[in-house]
Parts: sequence; C-alpha cells; structure tokens
Amino acid sequence: MNITPLEAWIAHKIGADGTTLTRAKLEAYQLERLQATLDLARARSRFYRDLFADAPLKLTQLADLSQLPFTTAEDIRSNPLHFVCVSQDAIQRVVTLDSSGTTGNPKRIYFTREDQELTIDFFAAGMSTFTAAGDRVLILLPGPTPGSVGDLLATALDRIGAVAIKHGPVRAATATLDVIRREGINVLVGVPTQVLALARSPDQPPVRLKSVLLTTDHVPDAIKRAVESVWQCAVYNHYGMTEMGLGGGVDCAAHHGYHVREADMLFEIVDPVTGLAVPDGDYGEVAFTTLTRDGMPLIRYRTGDVSRFLVESCACGTTLRTLERVRYRLSGRVALGDGYLTMADLDEALFGIEAIRDFRAAVEREQGRDCLVLDMAWNAQEDLTTTLDALLSAVPILQGVGVRVQSAGTLAASMAKRVIMDRKSAHDA
Repeated sequence: MNITPLEAWIAHKIGADGTTLTRAKLEAYQLERLQATLDLARARSRFYRDLFADAPLKLTQLADLSQLPFTTAEDIRSNPLHFVCVSQDAIQRVVTLDSSGTTGNPKRIYFTREDQELTIDFFAAGMSTFTAAGDRVLILLPGPTPGSVGDLLATALDRIGAVAIKHGPVRAATATLDVIRREGINVLVGVPTQVLALARSPDQPPVRLKSVLLTTDHVPDAIKRAVESVWQCAVYNHYGMTEMGLGGGVDCAAHHGYHVREADMLFEIVDPVTGLAVPDGDYGEVAFTTLTRDGMPLIRYRTGDVSRFLVESCACGTTLRTLERVRYRLSGRVALGDGYLTMADLDEALFGIEAIRDFRAAVEREQGRDCLVLDMAWNAQEDLTTTLDALLSAVPILQGVGVRVQSAGTLAASMAKRVIMDRKSAHDA
C-alpha cells in the first residue's frame, strides 16, 4: 500500500526532501515554528500579549506547550480583532461563524493571502490521495465567493491537473445527479448527509464513481457503508474546521484515521475537565496550535471535538500521527439519565435503514419524562415505526425514553454541524 502523499508534502515543507522523515526531524521543526508563532503572537496580538503575560518566554520542548493557557471559542467571539497579527490591509478573507445553538457574538476568523495559500497547498496534497490528473471532481461545498472553501479546493485541484466543477451544497438531489451524469463526474466532495441523499435518491441514474470525500461533519460508518455500496467506490474522510484554516487531516487508502497536517499545526488530546494531556490511545478533547499562520494564529485552541491519537501504526507506513475519526462534539451531546446521547449514537442506528435520507433530533420533556423527537426524511411511504423501534432499542441510553417520529418531508440542506437540540430546559422553564 502506498504511503500517504501527505508524508512527502510535509517532508518538503520542513526541508527534509530526499531523506527519511522521522519524528525527531518533524518535532524539531515543530518546536522551532511553535516558538516563532509564540513570539509573533506576543508581539502583535493584544489577546495573546495579555494571556501570556506570566507564561515562559522560551519553550525548550514541545511538552512545554502545556504550560500555556488554552484559547476558546468564547475568546474569539469576545473580540476577534485582538487576535489579528497583521495590518487590516493584509487580511484577504474574513469568515463569520454563527454556530447553531450559540448565543452572543459570532466568531470571526481572519486570513491573509498567504494563510489561504497554505490551505490550497494542503488541499492539493490531500486530494492527491485519491484524485489524479484528468479526474472530474464535483465540489458540493460553497464556492462562488473568492477564498471560500469550494473556491480554494477548485484551485488546489487545478494544480494537480484535475477538473473541478463548483456546484455548491445539494438543494435538489435529482438536479445534482443530472450534473454528475452530464459532466462525467468520477470524484465527489461533500457533506455526509447530502452525499447520502444523492446515493439514496429514488431518481438515482447509472453513475460510476472512483472516490468520494466526506467533510465538514463527522462521518457515520453507516453513511460510509451506504455510499460505498451504492457507487462501489472508495470513501475518504476529511477533518477540518474554519479555525484550522479549513484543513486538519485526511485518511489514506488504509482508512485507519486522519493523517494530520503536522507541518502547519500541532495537535494535542487533553482531558476536557482538567486540561491535562491524556496518554496516546485515550479519548479526550482535540486542541491545536497553528505553526505557519500569520494573520490570526491560534494557540492551544480547544475544538470541542472528541478523539484520540491511535497507537497502532497505519498500514501505509507513514511517520505522521494518526487521529481517530471524530464522532461527536462535547457541546453536541444531551444528558439522559446517567449518560449522554450523541448524534453518533443516532446516526449509526438510523442511517443503517436504507429508506432514511436525513433526520433532525431533539430531546424534550413530555408528560414528566424525556422524549426523543425525530424529524425524518425518507424515501418510502411505509410506516417505519417498527423498524425504528427495533434499531433504537439497540441504543442503551434510550431505554426508558419516549420516542416520537414525525415526517419532515425534505430537510433543508445545511452546512452546519449536526447536533441534538436540547429543549428540556426551555420546556421546563
């Protein structure tokens, strides 16, 4: 099995061309870049100058990063301009993030032209994992605006000789499937639930795909299996968020987990309560530090995503660290009884039903007990109650919880991360 192309790309970025990439070489580079980022942040960012007032000026090893405070989403919402380390004239793109279920100010993330070039460079390397010159790639992500994710991805694909078609989010499955057939598409990039809606559309024409990349949200195994089965193609996962500069990692042909962007970012897995690093192989919250970004560097940014570093070596033989696929966010779970219900629990149970294209979930209080309310979009008209009851009974946390199913017709396409809405408090108030 071929080693991930990210390895050669990272070796080039750290000046290790023509030599064997080792953890020692990579970590020496990361320490150098980390110190440069800290120096820049202290000198140019009002936020970090105050935050690091009592922090050590010099780090002698990567582990010393734990001596620095974390950065949170609320910090960015409070005053995003206090993070910016360049003049306003040097900012090429500003992305405003209105997270669902969050009140108060939105997050604004600032990028220079050079910052966006880093993203294009990563996208080109990552897409070359499963895309070759001449492939025709349909991008089901926002793309009309210069510097948007779809636009950056199209630029990256052009650099590796692929043909990029910027489509945008799926609004009508039939229309998108017509584009796939008419344009001779053999690679798709899109949101998991939107790609699933295409694969399960009753209007599905004969389509032959080589590969599919699922991105922007966690990828349930049930969706991956369904897409692979319908189109007989390889399905890859991408991990990223706007705060990362859109790209964080991508899996290889071994599908072992995300190989992360270690020349541009330093990742940590920390205990979400204590903030202390957890041993490799243990689950915790993902935090990252940018190493090469000048416009708005982020240091020890807490993502809210839950994952772990895998201790087993990937079959591709890479030296890069491998992050297990993220399945849920700390903020995207609902307390039920003595545990928590996550979208990952529901996704694996419900997307295994062939007729289901999408759903929304909320937990409410009804007649003195918790009730799971599901707004379903499905193909068939038959009553799915028996099938749903059987599958949901396999989710232990739902034992003793009421379940109410209602038809949502066609759920509106969304780029937001899917979470369970917690309406219990509002109902009780």
